Amino acid sequence: MSNTDIVRLGVVGLGFMGQTHATNAETLGHEVVAGADLVASTREEFAAAYDAATYEAFEEMYESEELDAVAVSTPNAFHEPAVVAALERDYDVFCEKPLASDLESAERIADAAAQSDGFCMVNFHNRVSTATEVFKDRQAEGFFGDVTHVDANYVRRRGIPGVGSWFTNRELSGGGAVVDIGVHAIDYALYLMGYPEVEEVFAVTRTEFGHREDYVDPGDWYDETEEAVFDVEDSATAMLRCADDRTISLEVTWAANQAETNDFVVRGTEAGAALELGGEELTLYQAGKQGTDHLVDSTLTSGSLDRTGWEGSDERFLEAVRTGEPPALNGVEQGLTVQRVIDAIYRSAEAGTSVSVE
Repeated sequence: MSNTDIVRLGVVGLGFMGQTHATNAETLGHEVVAGADLVASTREEFAAAYDAATYEAFEEMYESEELDAVAVSTPNAFHEPAVVAALERDYDVFCEKPLASDLESAERIADAAAQSDGFCMVNFHNRVSTATEVFKDRQAEGFFGDVTHVDANYVRRRGIPGVGSWFTNRELSGGGAVVDIGVHAIDYALYLMGYPEVEEVFAVTRTEFGHREDYVDPGDWYDETEEAVFDVEDSATAMLRCADDRTISLEVTWAANQAETNDFVVRGTEAGAALELGGEELTLYQAGKQGTDHLVDSTLTSGSLDRTGWEGSDERFLEAVRTGEPPALNGVEQGLTVQRVIDAIYRSAEAGTSVSVE
């Protein structure tokens, strides 16, 4: 925890997201002290961009530098050692989603957080949007009544990450579309519903595009190499039954023959809403009897937070570090809940039946 207004940040994993966290930290007036990465050229680029010390091993960085907080943005399989070691030093940790590559690893991170004087926050950055803030305030006022169902969609028409990268290698990622983008949809749906206990999951996962030699890729996402590994799913359909028979329907794809959508539809007993994952537009659906029976659709068209998405998420983390107050949102327990749902999706798909969430 920081004793000054300037947080001293270390970054583990210096690729795109590691550099994003570092840039946001500097923009917000904090200091990027050091970074760690296995790749020498990546370390050199990071050192030049942020005037920071760099290390091949995060253990050496932890040992050598005086840090207040750590951002971990490695491939999923390597979250646990970097996060746990930081928590054991009582650093505050910002962990990329998902919490880990599998449930057992995520549970060990949660155990380490419970024993640390530091906190662990998960980067569910899509929560930080104007539409979400307005929705949650209305929800707190009772505007929607009881939220009973969320229809959650994160669908890319063609958007499989580079084959041969860690995204399509189960050993490094822990899964495919569900782990990469489904994690956002699961968290966001649960957040809109108020994070109820998830009791049961039925799911089907599919691999329909990633293994095909004739895969069409207009956006050049798919960078196949000679020794490419693609042993993960590229889509999933799931139904989540939560406490009090509340439900979430989930559709996640890296590739599908349909229009792209990030639409989330919320149904409540008094009103409903439609919004996009990470978007700024919010539509409210109401019915009334004033004058005559009628329906009302209203849309939020103006107003915005100062910072949204990745920058807004980094701001909330760094402010929590600065003040010494663990964040109320995106804590390790919610990250663990999402990991349990991911685990249940894969177990259900393998078993061909619904499964309890453990």
